[in-house]
Amino acid sequence: MSTVVTEESAPVQAPHRDRGARAVLALARFEARRLLLSVPVVVAFVAYVAWIVWRTPESWDGYPALQEADQATQSTPMLVGLAVLLSAARAVVRSERHGTEHHFSVLVLRPWRRMAAHALSVVPAALLTAGCVAGQFGWEALKPGAIGHGSPAELAVGPLTVLAFGALGVLLGRLTMSPFAAPLLVVVLLFVFVLGTGSSEAGGLSWLAPAVTEAGPDALPSDLLGRPAAWHALYLAGAALCLAFLAVAAAGGRTAAVRAGLVLSLAAAVTGGVLQARGATPSAELVAARERASAHPDLTCAEHGRSRYCAFPEWAPRTGTWAGVVDRVQAVAGGSAHDRPLVVRQRIDARYGPGTDTALPASTAPHRVTVGTSWGGNRVPEFSSAVAAVLVAGTEAAGSELCDGRMVTVMWLSLSWQDDPMDALRRVRLDDSVSGSAIVLSPTNPLSMTEGQTDVVRRLLENPPAGVGARVKEHWAELTAPGVTTARVADLLGVAGPGKADSCEE
Repeated sequence: MSTVVTEESAPVQAPHRDRGARAVLALARFEARRLLLSVPVVVAFVAYVAWIVWRTPESWDGYPALQEADQATQSTPMLVGLAVLLSAARAVVRSERHGTEHHFSVLVLRPWRRMAAHALSVVPAALLTAGCVAGQFGWEALKPGAIGHGSPAELAVGPLTVLAFGALGVLLGRLTMSPFAAPLLVVVLLFVFVLGTGSSEAGGLSWLAPAVTEAGPDALPSDLLGRPAAWHALYLAGAALCLAFLAVAAAGGRTAAVRAGLVLSLAAAVTGGVLQARGATPSAELVAARERASAHPDLTCAEHGRSRYCAFPEWAPRTGTWAGVVDRVQAVAGGSAHDRPLVVRQRIDARYGPGTDTALPASTAPHRVTVGTSWGGNRVPEFSSAVAAVLVAGTEAAGSELCDGRMVTVMWLSLSWQDDPMDALRRVRLDDSVSGSAIVLSPTNPLSMTEGQTDVVRRLLENPPAGVGARVKEHWAELTAPGVTTARVADLLGVAGPGKADSCEE
C-alpha cells in the first residue's frame, strides 16, 4: 500500500497590494522634503525672505494702509511658485530622466497614487509661503503708523499661487515626461505674469492672472476698493485643485473620488473666474459711495488743541500726528496765525477707483487745510507747506497763487522746524533740487518758488542767522503783506537778498 503525499500550495498574493493613504502620505513627505531642498526653491525662498527684510522697514514710509499692504504680499510669491513648478515637474520626470521607470513596477503604489503624492508634495511650499506672507503683513500691521484693515482673501493669493504653479508643474511633468517642458513654461510665465503683472485697468480678464494689484499714490478706504478678492481666491484654489486632479487622472486615476474632485474643483474655478470678472466692474452702489466720499464724505472729527481734524474713520488714529505738524508750524508763526484755529479735512477723489492718480483742487474756504490718505516721507513737508500757505495767504487757493516774497515766509514756516530742513526742501520740490525755480508739492494745487526765493530760503535754512525766529514774529505783518518783495523779506530776516528781482515782482 502506498501513500500519496500532496503538498498544499501557498496562496499567491498580488504583487501590487494597495496600502492606501498612508503610503501616499509617506511618499508625499519624501518628495516634499526633496522639493523644499532643491536649488531653485531654496534660492527662491532666500530671495523672497531677503526682499521682505529689505523692503518692509521702509515701505510706505512707516505709515502703511493695510488694505494696500495685503495686496503687496501677492506679486513676489509668483517667483517662488515658478521655482516650485520647475522642481515639481523635475520630480515627476525623475524616473524618466534616470531610466528607472521600470523599477517602479515593484512598488506598492499604483502610478496614479504616486502622482497624488507628487501633487501633495507642493503643499508644504505653499504653507511656507503663507508663513512668509503672514510675517510680511504682520510686520506692516505692527508699525505704529499702520491704519486700515487687511483682507484674508487678499493674503491667501500668494500661497494659492504657489499651490497652483506647483500643481501645474506636476501635470506638465506627467503629460510630457520631458525635462525641457517645465523650463520653457517657466520662461513664458515669467514674462507673462511676473515681469508683466497686470492691474485691473484691463478689465475683468486681468483677474485671470494670479496677482492683480491696484496700488496708487493715495489709498482708499476699505469699503471703496471694490476688489473681488474672495472670488479671486476661490478661482485660484479651484484652479490649483483642478490641475492636481487632472494630473492624477492622467496617471490612471479613475476612482469616484478623483472624478468628483475634478468636477468640483473645475466648478469652483469657473465660478470664481466668472464672478470675479463681474465683480471687477463697480456696482451702482459702489459708484455712488465713491461719489459721496469724493464730494461729501462722512468724516470723523476730533479736536486737538485749537484746531479741528476730520478724517475717514480708518484714518482717525492719525489725526494726532497731523496735529503735531500743525502745532510745529504755528509755533514759528507770528501775529494772529500763531493761535489761529484751523480745520484740517481729509479729502480723496475715489471716483475712478483705486490705483489712479488724481489731483485735488485747492479749497477756497478760509483757514481750511487738506490732507490726503498717505503720510510719512515727502508727505510731511508737503502737508506742512499747505499749512504754512493757509496761515500766510488765508486759503489754499490763494496760497497756490503766491508769487511775491511771502513765499519765503511760507517755506520758512514749513521747513525750519524739521530735523533736516535742507533735505525737506529737496523732497518737497518736484525736481528734488535746492537751487533755481521749482514747483513745490502740496496735497492740492502746487505752489511755486522762483530762483530768487529759493536762494533766500536756502540761506535761511543752511545758516540761519541768530534770532531769525524772533524776527519772523516781530515783522509778521510786513512778511505776510501782499506785494512784499523777496529782497525786502530777506532784509527783514537778516540774509542776503536775491541777485535780481523775481519775474513776478518786476
